[in-house]
Amino acid sequence: MDNTAKSILFVANVDWFFISHRLVIAEKAIAKGYKVFVVCQDTGRSIEIKKKNIEFIDLTISRSGINPFKEFITLMGFYKIYSKIKPDIVHHITLKPVIYGSIVSKFLKIKHVVNAVSGLGYSFTKNRKGPVQKLMILLLRFGFKRNDLSVIFQNEDDKNIFKNLKIISNRNQIFQIKGSGVDLLAFKKSHLPSFEIIKILLPSRMLWDKGVKELREASKMLEVKYKSKIQFILCGLADQENIAGVPSSYLDDWQDGSYVKWIGYKKDMVKVYQDCHIVVLPSYREGMPKALIEACAIGRAIITTNAIGCRECVDEGVNGLKVPIYSSKELAKAIEKLVLNTHLIIEMGENSRKKAEKEFSVTDVVAKHLKIYESI
Repeated sequence: MDNTAKSILFVANVDWFFISHRLVIAEKAIAKGYKVFVVCQDTGRSIEIKKKNIEFIDLTISRSGINPFKEFITLMGFYKIYSKIKPDIVHHITLKPVIYGSIVSKFLKIKHVVNAVSGLGYSFTKNRKGPVQKLMILLLRFGFKRNDLSVIFQNEDDKNIFKNLKIISNRNQIFQIKGSGVDLLAFKKSHLPSFEIIKILLPSRMLWDKGVKELREASKMLEVKYKSKIQFILCGLADQENIAGVPSSYLDDWQDGSYVKWIGYKKDMVKVYQDCHIVVLPSYREGMPKALIEACAIGRAIITTNAIGCRECVDEGVNGLKVPIYSSKELAKAIEKLVLNTHLIIEMGENSRKKAEKEFSVTDVVAKHLKIYESI
């Protein structure tokens, strides 16, 4: 590697999130001549990052922790790493790295900062307000108050919230990129499986904020009438480290192996999407959910909420249906509407693929990120 090459430091919470959402951007940056570092917690998948000629640095960043002593230790971890590497560009991904990284970068006078806001996290759902949220806003304002700081939003709502909270200003460069994109070749449009049993997939970490409770209640409402005709598939890990994590006991109690199946985490999501008819995500809030972008690419009808981030993935009545947040009853009605009309499932699936090709190509997402790096 050329010693004069510019360096980019990516900072995320955990290795698996970086792999699924930003690794392809890091690979392209290397191909363009950048030296790339990645800082995040190693949960066992760091080898996948190291294989890409990326220097990996393990740092535990509690996603939900608010213990002042532990958070100070984490902040000092940021400071030591940034002081040692002295990157030309630092790209923060997810909210806690954005907050801590922006503060440290400001103190150390790191040349250029890119902050990716992929949703506002647990503290901003269900209209939560309290001292933690107030502190987060103050820290964000402090970290963002500088020149040479770019902010990437995934949706218009988050951008407006940051403006209204006076976190971003004219000193910052603002960009809007729809999520992390999807590889349209890897996630090819696929034929629907047999309609003998209509399979409804929830592809998500098992968090309360993803609408797990609402989906369970909806499944109970439909059970008597449709138990032999539909199947709910829950695909995702029980994220016990997350403050909003659903206990595995709750999921085990819900599943029966036939009407409801919890299949846990699956690395090959293409096969999981291919084996379903409808993708459902009754989330309370998102940045731009990767699960729905992938569902679009595979060509599946979608049922989601009218929440920030989710609503951008569905054109109502065209490629899916949107229901109010927290409404199990409306969710059950939407599921029933599609179950009773297989032609609608097929038509919406076709439209989902068209939407993915038009709006969610990972090639476009990567190109936009590289353009940001090159412009600064």
